[in-house]
Amino acid sequence: MNTSKSERTLSPEDALELDTFIDHLWLEDGLSKNTLESYRLDLTSFALWLSQQNKQLLTVDQADIQQYLAVKFPQSKPRSIGRLIASLRRFYRYCLRDNKIGLDPTIQIQSPKLPRSLPKSLNEDEVVSLLNAPNLNESAGLRDRAMLELLYACGLRVSELVSVKVTEVSVNDGVVRITGKGSKTRLVPMGEEAVDWISRYLSEARPAILQKRLCDALFVTNRGGAMTRQAFWYLIKRYALLAGITKHMSPHGLRHAFATHLLNHGADLRVVQMLLGHSDISTTQIYTHVARERLKQLHSMHHPRG
Repeated sequence: MNTSKSERTLSPEDALELDTFIDHLWLEDGLSKNTLESYRLDLTSFALWLSQQNKQLLTVDQADIQQYLAVKFPQSKPRSIGRLIASLRRFYRYCLRDNKIGLDPTIQIQSPKLPRSLPKSLNEDEVVSLLNAPNLNESAGLRDRAMLELLYACGLRVSELVSVKVTEVSVNDGVVRITGKGSKTRLVPMGEEAVDWISRYLSEARPAILQKRLCDALFVTNRGGAMTRQAFWYLIKRYALLAGITKHMSPHGLRHAFATHLLNHGADLRVVQMLLGHSDISTTQIYTHVARERLKQLHSMHHPRG
């Protein structure tokens, strides 16, 4: 990764630590260029401030971070402070995990309370365009279509989707066993459309991709192993471009669409909670706000007194 201009005034040790951390985020988490740049800017500003205190990134304590936040707080919005704290927290957790420090200086730092932002969701036409984007003349395209269909039909997290094993799918019963957060399992109905695409993928594309190699993962790559979260996220972004979707896409885009569309069509909130694998219904309730916002828009567009 290139070192930005402002980092040239950093100590060589801090510049190296930042580069190593940013490379780690890029390689391990597949974060976007903009997100990586945000981490870099936040941490560079902190390191430059530390240098004025004759300190370095790996020699700070909690008091240093609190002092820095006290300097930044009056001139920053709560959301910016929240992002800064998240950047610092992630950096020092990484350093602790790599045994570069003995204690995480951010462990007692509290993030400012922010109003919950509504998740970005695709409308139903956009979902159809995204599902139709893969090239079905290729085995990989058929696999990707099956993955997108299952993701949308079941409202899965991407991490859950790529972890599904062949033995956890029952095409006959139309259900898939999902292992979610906290290793909790749930049975989720797939719906006829997803079942058809999964059946076609299993009979046509998966054997062609594996070429007689063995793998217990449902969704496999040409290397003979399981599809990774990062690789599939890259595919989603590529298909969104092909589908002409210009709004920002997150890895949870189809999960958000699944929940919002169910509620728009009258599904019960408790059912949606169970399908999504939320332990707390308050997490699910954010989607009722999305559905409500959509209803308000429709009302203002079509009602004579809107």
